[in-house]
Amino acid sequence: MYRFLLTPRWLGYLALALVAAAVMVLLGNWQHGRYELRKDVNHRIDLADTAAPVPLDTVVLPGGSKGVPGPGPQRSSEWTRVTMTGRYDPSNVVLVRGRTVDDKVGFEIVTPLLLSDGSAVLVDLGWVPAPAGGGAYAQPAIPPIPTGQATVTGAVKLSESGGKPVDRADGKLESRRVAVERIAPELPYPVRGAFVQLDTQVPAADKGFAAVPPNYENDWLNLGYTVQWWLFGLMTLFAFVWVARREARGPEESDSTPEPQLAGSA
Repeated sequence: MYRFLLTPRWLGYLALALVAAAVMVLLGNWQHGRYELRKDVNHRIDLADTAAPVPLDTVVLPGGSKGVPGPGPQRSSEWTRVTMTGRYDPSNVVLVRGRTVDDKVGFEIVTPLLLSDGSAVLVDLGWVPAPAGGGAYAQPAIPPIPTGQATVTGAVKLSESGGKPVDRADGKLESRRVAVERIAPELPYPVRGAFVQLDTQVPAADKGFAAVPPNYENDWLNLGYTVQWWLFGLMTLFAFVWVARREARGPEESDSTPEPQLAGSA
């Protein structure tokens, strides 16, 4: 009763169902890989709260030259807590605009920390609100930046991508992203290939800087897509089997049974 499955038409249906199911399984596997990557990022963010800081040079290597940043760290090193000592360069503050904290738009203040080897690492000191009624490009009031030697502890962040090139507004650098490769040519010294999001420092940072909360990844969204695609693959195969069984049974019994005639009818 299933010999019809060997006909060209049904073999084509089977091939189509298998290809569709295979594609859906592959899409599910890809989403599962994204889920694992994002879960790993969230795990590293959580570990950063309690992990002991390590020297900056063990994570973000020296190197590079003026205008060309040094080598960036591995993605697996992002959110590693590091410590370093140097002097801030307030003459080259970078205003990173369009950043949101607690649903309020403002600026993150990124400042080079000059190290003993002559290079600098960009440090995100924190967030400040945009001036009231000043528009997106109005410069904020920047809290005092420590002078003299400072010991900084924070989390390593990879250089951000995208955004327009850095421009100068009223003598200050501005950008939409903390893109090290775009900021480096604007600075008069070599820059490390990643930046650091400030956690603590000595002397303490001004209270006018609000802490930038960690950006947790939405890994559950990818997990949901994983299950969705795998279920679609199973449903495709189930649909083929259901249609084949229906074809094998032929017309429904109710459709083939003659209707009863009324008494006295011809």
